[in-house]
Amino acid sequence: MADPGHVPDLLAENERLRAALAEAARPLERPLERPLGEGGGVLVDPRLRAVLDIETVGAIVFDMAGRVREANDTFLAMSGYSRQDLTHGLLTAATLVPPEWQAMSRRVIADLQAQGRSNSTEREYLRRDGSRFWALCAATRLEDGTGFEFIIDITGRRQVEEALRCSEARYRTLFAAIDAGFCVIALRFAEDGRAEDYRFLEVNPAFARHTGLEGAAGRWMRDIAPGHEQHWYDLYGRVARTGEPIRFIQPAHALGERWYEVHAFRVDAPEAHHVAVLFNDVTAQRRLEEALRGLNETLERQVAARTAERDRIWQVSRDMLGVADADGVWRSVNPAWTATLGWRPDEVVGRSSAWLEHPDDHDRTREEIRRLGSGEPTLSFENRFRTRDGGYRTLSWRAVPFEGNLYCVARDVTEQRERAQRLVQAEEALRQSQKMEAVGQLTGGVAHDFNNLLTIIRSSVDFLRRPDLPEARKARYLDAVSDTVDRAAKLTGQLLAFARRQALAPEVFDVVARLQGVADMLDTVTGARIRVVTEGPGWPCFVRADLSQFETALINMAVNARDAMEGEGTLTLRIACGAQKPEIRGHAAARGPFAAISLTDTGIGMTPAVIDKIFEPFFTTKEVGKGTGLGLSQVFGFAKQSGGDVDVTSRVGQGSTFILYLPEVPAPDEPGRPAPAEEGLAPARAGQRVLLVEDNVGVGRFAAQILNDLGYVATWVTHAEAALDVLGQDAAYDAVFSDVVMPGMGGIELGKILRQRHPGLPVLLTSGYSHVLAQEGSHGFPLLHKPYSAEQLSQQLASAIGPRRAPGSSA
Repeated sequence: MADPGHVPDLLAENERLRAALAEAARPLERPLERPLGEGGGVLVDPRLRAVLDIETVGAIVFDMAGRVREANDTFLAMSGYSRQDLTHGLLTAATLVPPEWQAMSRRVIADLQAQGRSNSTEREYLRRDGSRFWALCAATRLEDGTGFEFIIDITGRRQVEEALRCSEARYRTLFAAIDAGFCVIALRFAEDGRAEDYRFLEVNPAFARHTGLEGAAGRWMRDIAPGHEQHWYDLYGRVARTGEPIRFIQPAHALGERWYEVHAFRVDAPEAHHVAVLFNDVTAQRRLEEALRGLNETLERQVAARTAERDRIWQVSRDMLGVADADGVWRSVNPAWTATLGWRPDEVVGRSSAWLEHPDDHDRTREEIRRLGSGEPTLSFENRFRTRDGGYRTLSWRAVPFEGNLYCVARDVTEQRERAQRLVQAEEALRQSQKMEAVGQLTGGVAHDFNNLLTIIRSSVDFLRRPDLPEARKARYLDAVSDTVDRAAKLTGQLLAFARRQALAPEVFDVVARLQGVADMLDTVTGARIRVVTEGPGWPCFVRADLSQFETALINMAVNARDAMEGEGTLTLRIACGAQKPEIRGHAAARGPFAAISLTDTGIGMTPAVIDKIFEPFFTTKEVGKGTGLGLSQVFGFAKQSGGDVDVTSRVGQGSTFILYLPEVPAPDEPGRPAPAEEGLAPARAGQRVLLVEDNVGVGRFAAQILNDLGYVATWVTHAEAALDVLGQDAAYDAVFSDVVMPGMGGIELGKILRQRHPGLPVLLTSGYSHVLAQEGSHGFPLLHKPYSAEQLSQQLASAIGPRRAPGSSA
């Protein structure tokens, strides 16, 4: 603790310096014998000579512009200037006063002009070499309008004060940071001289943790704990009177049967009767020591006697008991060792257990024994010991060190661990069975829906082959094929969204604005009898996700709510920004921030059994033909792939609430979506060449035909390595159109290589499924989703090749 004795010394020094300054200024209160400027000026006045001869008192005469006209030798020595520098006008407010003290210097001059004198101040001055010194100053205005100032160097005092402040700060930091309890108390003595109470002057933060006493500072101990034992007052009273510090360990029953290790010593003046107390709560240690002492006494009697006096538990216990030295050498083991492992006690005693330990457990066991030997108890440790028949048993150990010995208890948990392993295997088998059931359900649903779609396509193609088919019917069948392909693509997209394998196009957008935009169009989805209500904050909330998938997810949840309300009720859409994601279906909670988008309906609600399956693909409670069961699966897959989740709560007859959690992101510098591509075909300009990379023969031939029909000169290769060879021989291609998933090198890796080798060559990727795209994105390459139309291909290629076209081209 800092020595408080330094404080009065500094205060006395401060008063002494100010008195000296006042005494030095007193001659200026009387008229000078000669006016300034006659015979050397004011500094040669005989009444000031005695004062100015003091080595620590500097004096200067200055004008109101801050120029020093006269100075005594003491000030010149303080500031490092010579009298020649003074003569040349080098001593001014600009050279003597640091920038941060210029304002105070101007106030002093203002006070002189207004009042004729200024109060004493403490401030810094600059020496000629740029260093600084602290000074105590007082100024007065002379009759001729100049200023006269006494300056006393107080740098030493300021350094002592700063050292004292640092020492006090270190003390306060230590006072607040130490784990031990600390307090300073003032003793009160009765008339007979016996200590009768004490008051807490200071307590550190750890005080309450060790004692359980809150708000003790300033209060008397008798008021806080009336039953506190008298011997505590006697001990502290003796320290306060004699000044002899003491150390002791003893209980405090009034503080909850706690034991304390205490160091007490006197502080401050003896007559103050102040005592500092540093203490630790050692209750747990005492109880552990007492428990170990009792166990040690029991085990020592058993080991020493080896007779019928051995404790019956030692003999009949089914747990393996043993006493070992600090190196792990067994001194005594009970009969349970033989029953469990088959080894006789004489085969174990006198040796460590290294020869019994499983080779894979040897290092861990040695480390645990070393830890025990250092004084740390073992509360839970498992290893395997070899049995006499060559097998191994799994043992769970508890051990405590005491007086150089290790007291150990081991329980055979082999069957327990095997049962747990069998349980894990059974649970895994159950999960696998559930997965297979889900796969079967998924396969059946996909097969059912795709067979329906293929039926439409095949029937339409059969009719289109008829040469006499009228043009109107031909157009109808062609439209049916195109529409069915779109439905199949949508079905595939929903499956990929559920599987989190769809290649998303994430962007940053304001989810509040987009929710309002979707709400405005929900009337066409929900019908006139459903009232749509939106509630959200009045400020934007940004997320990074696929906007199209986000809007699809909202519509899917709205459609689900509409069907649950049977076309009539209220659908409430809410947004909460900065939300935390709770634990959902066993997945850990997350602090976020998340945007929580909720849809609450007033429908029929769901049973817990339905809620458990609500996000499974092709699960639906609707009639056959009225839903695929993939809408909420899309919501689930989109949420997971976007780094969020979706939760649902519902009660039968009271409606349901779906909450979509998406991670929040900072606002973008330039929010907004790119303008949509132009519609219609964009044929190639004559002579434009495209390198097609597609491993599927059927798709490759068809894609090459589309490119040729669009006017491109297409070169088709079946793998990425071949594409690199072609470009190595002839780099005069306008674009590369590549599949993503191919044997060997994939499309993304090919695109990265082409960025390095052919920086100006556009690369367009295409894929119907790719976990790489789903996990990592397209790495900046434009992506055309399969199945694609000739129109989509032409637009994407035109956009990619666009910068290479000649100005004014009509292509």
